[in-house]
Amino acid sequence: MSKIIVVGTLAFDTIETPFGKVERVLGGSAPFASLAAKTKNIECAIISIVGSDFPKKYIDIFQDRGIDVSQVQIDKNGKTFFWEGKYHANMKSRDTLDTQVNVLAKFDPKIPKNFANPDILVLGNLDPKVQLSVVSQFQKKPKFIMLDTMNFWMDNSLDTLLEVIKKVDLICINDEEVIQLSGCNNLEEGVKAILAMGPKYIIMKRGEYGASVYSSSNKFACKSYPVDNVIDPTGAGDSFAGSFAGYLAKSKNYDFNSISNALIYANAIASFSVEKFGVENMLDLKKNEIDERINYIKKHNL
Repeated sequence: MSKIIVVGTLAFDTIETPFGKVERVLGGSAPFASLAAKTKNIECAIISIVGSDFPKKYIDIFQDRGIDVSQVQIDKNGKTFFWEGKYHANMKSRDTLDTQVNVLAKFDPKIPKNFANPDILVLGNLDPKVQLSVVSQFQKKPKFIMLDTMNFWMDNSLDTLLEVIKKVDLICINDEEVIQLSGCNNLEEGVKAILAMGPKYIIMKRGEYGASVYSSSNKFACKSYPVDNVIDPTGAGDSFAGSFAGYLAKSKNYDFNSISNALIYANAIASFSVEKFGVENMLDLKKNEIDERINYIKKHNL
C-alpha cells in the first residue's frame, strides 16, 4: 500500500468568524492534511510535537483512522502550539490575535520506522530548518516531495528555504508569494524563475478562484468548488495538500496528467473542510459526496 508522511503542526486553535467562535479545537496543518490524505486508501504517518496538555481524544482521532502517530512527540514539560485568529466579514482576510509557539520551538523530527521509504513526503508550513532535517534523514529520497511554505519564511529564513526548494518536486504557494520568492515583477516570469530553483512543479493557490499547476512545459488551471457557506477557511490549504498527496500516492504516477487530476481532487476535498469549524467536516466524508464535487469541478472547468 502507498505511504505518505505528513510533517506539520498539531495545535490548539481558537477561531472566530462571522458564523461563530470555537476555542482550543484541534488545529494545525497535520490534522487537515492527514485526514484529507486518508480519503484515499493509503497509509499515512504524522511527524509532529505536542505538549502534555494535548488530550488523548485528539490522538484517538488519528489512531481510529489508521494514521501512524508513533513520531508525534509528547513533551511532558511543555505546552502545545496555540493559534488564535479572527476572520473579517468577507472571510478572505484574518487577523492573528495570538500565537504561542511553545513546544514547536524545540521540535526535532524523526522518521517513523515503518515509513523509511514513503511514496510521498508532505512538508507542511514549518521552519525550513525542520523541513531540511526531515529530508536529510532519508537514505533513499521519497518518490515525490511536496513543500508548503509562506512569506514569513521567505522574509526570515530565505537561504535555508532555498536549500529545501532544491530538494523538492513540488512547491505550493499563493500568487503574492510567487512574486516575492522569485523577485520577478509578473507571475509568468516568477513561475519560470522558481522552476529553475529545482522543483518540477509549482502549484499557485488562488483561494476561491481555485489553483493552477505549472511545469516547464505545461499549465493546468482548476476552478474551486463553490461552497454556499464558508464557515471556517483555516484548514483549506492543508486539506488541499493532503488530498493532493493522497491522490498521487494512490495513482503511483507523477506525470503532468496525474498532477492535474490530483489538483481537481484536492479542490474537491478542500471544499469540505471550510463548511464547519476545525476538522469536524473532515472526519466522515462519503465517497459519493466527494465524487459529486469532482464531477461538478470537471464539468465547469472545461
